[in-house]
Amino acid sequence: MTTTFDSIAGQLDGQAIELPSWAFGNSGTRFKVFSTPGTPRTIQEKLTDAAQVHRLTGLAPKVALHIPWDKVDDYSALREFAAGVGVELGTVNSNTFQDDDYKFGSLTHTDAVVRQKAIDHHFECIDVMNATGSSDLKIWLADGTNYPGQGDIRGRQDRLAESLQAIYDRLGDEQRLVLEYKFFEPAFYHTDVPDWGTSYAHVTALGEKAFVCLDTGHHAPGTNIEFIVAQLLRLGKLGSFDFNSRFYADDDLIVGAADPFQLFRIMYEVVRGGGYGPATESGTSPVAFMLDQCHNVEDKIPGQIRSVLNVQEMTARALLVDRIALDAAQATGDVLGANAILMDAFYTDVRGPLAAWRESRGLPADPMAAYAASGYQAQIAAERVGGTQSSWGA
Repeated sequence: MTTTFDSIAGQLDGQAIELPSWAFGNSGTRFKVFSTPGTPRTIQEKLTDAAQVHRLTGLAPKVALHIPWDKVDDYSALREFAAGVGVELGTVNSNTFQDDDYKFGSLTHTDAVVRQKAIDHHFECIDVMNATGSSDLKIWLADGTNYPGQGDIRGRQDRLAESLQAIYDRLGDEQRLVLEYKFFEPAFYHTDVPDWGTSYAHVTALGEKAFVCLDTGHHAPGTNIEFIVAQLLRLGKLGSFDFNSRFYADDDLIVGAADPFQLFRIMYEVVRGGGYGPATESGTSPVAFMLDQCHNVEDKIPGQIRSVLNVQEMTARALLVDRIALDAAQATGDVLGANAILMDAFYTDVRGPLAAWRESRGLPADPMAAYAASGYQAQIAAERVGGTQSSWGA
């Protein structure tokens, strides 16, 4: 191991992992949504909680919005409020999966009136972006079918392409469309955007401002996600991540909880492919990192702190890979030598150096302990009494 932490410490500066506003609300399973004391009742309270994560970690300067869950009358005022508590407003996420009109599809629906309703919703999201300064519109679709013959698979793709084009044409010069994919659920026979290839086909047809969003929980078991990362970076079309962790399907657990080694492998390909840090000489743009998690049984703020720290830790380990030695081993067919170089970096314990790195930048060495000692959880539990707690759909 010739690469040292000191040699890569500077590359950790500026790492940004966007927090999802909805992760601070009540969540649960399809059977029960659990309420907890201190849960935010407004988007302003969500932003205040998110600011605690950034204050303690220095890793989470932006908060993603979900429309209509975070809808307000004045988005410019919301932008000012966010700045006042120490964060910025980030990605705007659309929602075309909770209206009755979308039972059989939204952007892919056979009824042109329903399709236009879904398109108009995305126009509204772009208006929100204009007011908040957001650069990314993220689209995830529940569209699909449950039974063979239920819908015209090819026709749905044609309608999707037309709808996406209308949305894309509304984007500003500095705005991007990122199209997420999901293997299954809630549609079970086929999903209209089920994989990276389908997303890639659509965003490539749209143009240079359209990219793929990769959710780490949205794949079939055994999928080599780091290969997809490498391929999309190679093609210049990996726009963003939704980080979470899974044991079985779309579990939306704390990132790195189920398979830290997978998170390391993904981050290595991001680093190797030029998706981390400033734009490369070849023009590769950094990939936007975002969490997308549901904290069902754990406290929300510590859950987000743990998540961003997990990403930071695996990023540090990925940066520690001795690229020169690895390239040489790969070029000479040294199978075990190449694997050992990668594993050396993965097994390096960077927790102590990261604690020192944080202290050198005025952050607590142990953000989890600092939050527990802050009294903030007890404070919000005492103050946030009455009103309606935020949850799915609110």
